[in-house]
Amino acid sequence: MINDLHNSTLAIDAMGGDIGLDVTVPAAVDTLKDYAHLKIILVGDQSAIEQRLENCPASIRQQIVIQHASQVVGMDEKPASALRGKKDSSMRVAINLVKSGAADACVSAGNTGALMATGRFVLKTLPGIDRPAICSAIPTQTGHTHMLDLGANIDLSAQHLFEFAVMGSVLTSAIDSIEKPTIGLLNIGEEEMKGNEQVQQAAQLIANSNLNYHGFIEGDDIYKGVVDVVVADGFVGNISLKTSEGVAKMIIFYIKREFNRNWLTKLAGLVAMPVLNAFKSKIDPRKYNGASLVGLKGIVVKSHGGADVFSFSNAIKVAMLEVENKVPQKISKVLEETLVDNNEPDLN
Repeated sequence: MINDLHNSTLAIDAMGGDIGLDVTVPAAVDTLKDYAHLKIILVGDQSAIEQRLENCPASIRQQIVIQHASQVVGMDEKPASALRGKKDSSMRVAINLVKSGAADACVSAGNTGALMATGRFVLKTLPGIDRPAICSAIPTQTGHTHMLDLGANIDLSAQHLFEFAVMGSVLTSAIDSIEKPTIGLLNIGEEEMKGNEQVQQAAQLIANSNLNYHGFIEGDDIYKGVVDVVVADGFVGNISLKTSEGVAKMIIFYIKREFNRNWLTKLAGLVAMPVLNAFKSKIDPRKYNGASLVGLKGIVVKSHGGADVFSFSNAIKVAMLEVENKVPQKISKVLEETLVDNNEPDLN
């Protein structure tokens, strides 16, 4: 439930993503219908944005400010190129608004690498955080879990994984109102001797902190809902996420094919429709859209590039929750306390 959003402002990269304005503007309008005290700054081509707001109700239009930006970061553009050559891009301007304090958070469906690079360059990382991470909610048998990193960082040390555990714990606690979220370290087995050196050392660091460490978990444990937070490096995390998305699509494909085999299976499908719709709703990735770039000195939320209006609206709400719960400030505070309490163990 989002309650305390008086005078809050979100900057939306209106040009980002595979679809851009035809998604970002309607999603912003739909969100504002439910939150009278929220303000949104739509960043991008002013004339194009104004055109899509022509039929916007006057009461909603008063909550919208347009900030012109002359450039757009391409979805396949190299992060370094975007950082150097697109200083007036809708993405960069939206993040600058967070830096200046004109906005409380930024939401973008644009190029992930460019968003992370720009966010890190403009906002900087919190004290004690070396690398920001991408964290998102994933559906499970018990509700959902938060998983990080989902692709921002490939080669990591044990200390980086420990920092991810801290950030994931604070984010989950703030958004899901869990006092001490359980943390699982993704590994090739639950046994203590399993895993590479980085995972083994990270386990010691987390176990010796004041975090609620569950232990090692395997890939299938993610969707059982064994823990509230799953920690992995970006290589493993991204492959795990993309694999699960592929499996979900395959299951839906075979269900549709089997129910369409003949008139009897179509009739069975019609009878089973309420169950099928409920199943589809449970695993609908649009409901979980909105990945947090945790570890920055400001709030940046990444939407899926191909998001529709419903999906992008959910990403906006993730940003709203982080603003309400002051996530960067809480991460900084908990990290400071954890580092004080966590006398680094002998890893030899």
